[in-house]
Amino acid sequence: MYSFRNDYSECCHPAILERLSALGTQANPGYGTDSCCAAAAGKIRSLIQCPDAAVHFLIGGTQANMTIIDALLRPFEAVIAAESGHIHVHETGAVEGTGHKVLTAPGADGKLTPAMILRILDSHMDEHMVKPRMVYVSDSTELGTIYTRAELTAISDLCREHGLLLFLDGARIGAALCARGNDLTFADLPRLCDVFYIGGTKNGALLGEAVVFADPELARDFRYQIKHRGGMLAKGFLLGLNFDVLFTDNLYMRLAERAQCLAVRLRDGLAARGVPFLVDSPTNQLFPVFPNEELPALAQAFSYEVSGAVDETHTCIRLVTSWATTEEAVDAFLAAVHSR
Repeated sequence: MYSFRNDYSECCHPAILERLSALGTQANPGYGTDSCCAAAAGKIRSLIQCPDAAVHFLIGGTQANMTIIDALLRPFEAVIAAESGHIHVHETGAVEGTGHKVLTAPGADGKLTPAMILRILDSHMDEHMVKPRMVYVSDSTELGTIYTRAELTAISDLCREHGLLLFLDGARIGAALCARGNDLTFADLPRLCDVFYIGGTKNGALLGEAVVFADPELARDFRYQIKHRGGMLAKGFLLGLNFDVLFTDNLYMRLAERAQCLAVRLRDGLAARGVPFLVDSPTNQLFPVFPNEELPALAQAFSYEVSGAVDETHTCIRLVTSWATTEEAVDAFLAAVHSR
């Protein structure tokens, strides 16, 4: 069975396994104080053109989101997110579990706009309500859409005008940066955002997310917060190793570009067969809509997620390509789809 369920089903890129094997019985300092983490952090600072950035490595996205938000907000402060945002929908109340409310704005394409943020600010005016202090965005979003430089700049400017922190969830930043229509670069992220992370889990790593604070002062005591939240991995060198490999010879973006090329092949093939999409996603997450009677046959040969009913006779599914997806899998799926 071919899998289009997600972009982290496979173990990791072989280069990471080779590097892990080479470690053997080598002893390394613990808790991220090792040479692998130092090398990876240096490569990331160079990539984003921010030599003073503070870089920390955490295991996964939910842990990163929860730890960052709790570290930067006071107990009565809240974070603004799109209604479809990962911290609102897919993290089992992890952020709320730290005591911080997630304030949401509806958005058909999964993105926030300055107008949405302002509406939330205007409705939280005094000490009888939580105080909005942070804006959370994802690039790419949960719907596979992306922010342009102008869109992210407009949100960044608004945040600075109103004293808000801007946090970008980059679990799929690789997919966003190589998507059609993207004009953002890694170097734009520390200029526009207060904190962001570069996702490894969904782009070839065994595990790990690289958390980056543009201003190291903002990251003061962040290691205490990581430990407090149970995120300080004793074998922290395993996290650093993943990113050290991924940011050698541009492997990170080469993997993202492969996933993107296959997504384009799949998207264009479905469109040529007359298959509609719930949202116009330019990245490796696709949301085609199928008649209900067609899905049982597809499910026998392919693994995918069901996003939900569109109407009584049609359902939206999610197809995700990864660095390990094959052309054979894409072509097999297209061959199984009926032309409209």
